[in-house]
Amino acid sequence: MARAPFVPLLFIWFTLLLALCLQVMPLAEGWQVFRPEWLGLMLIYWCMRVPDRVSVFHGFVLGLLLDLIEGTLLGQHALTLSVLTFLCALVYPRFRAYSLIQQAVLVVVLLGLMQLTEQWLRTLVGEFSIHLTFLYSALVSAVLWPWLATMFRALEQRFASS
Repeated sequence: MARAPFVPLLFIWFTLLLALCLQVMPLAEGWQVFRPEWLGLMLIYWCMRVPDRVSVFHGFVLGLLLDLIEGTLLGQHALTLSVLTFLCALVYPRFRAYSLIQQAVLVVVLLGLMQLTEQWLRTLVGEFSIHLTFLYSALVSAVLWPWLATMFRALEQRFASS
């Protein structure tokens, strides 16, 4: 089994907090449904790349921070991001063997399940919605996945060489 690359924990937390900032960055009214799930993408990437350093705990903490920033029901994003990281831990061995295109398809499935869970929780609290436009962000995120994964692998190699 290949050894996990050494990535400084400070760099991992920096990228996760940067993704949190991108997640809450304001967008124009019509474009919000196309916002990529930056936080979900980063959690998937780090859970697949260094599963011994990024786990459900990270998803829970970042979800609580997102709940506090957005003012949503406390624990809503914490639950969905925890479920996402748990699912990443389940599919970790298969995911690493896939090509980037196959990984992007799996990213659509994982983020789609996360969005579906979030929509279900919103329905329980009273924000009823019957349309499937909430899945657009999972599709946009999957399109960004090959670029993001390639960019972060190059950054890891730069860390390894220096």
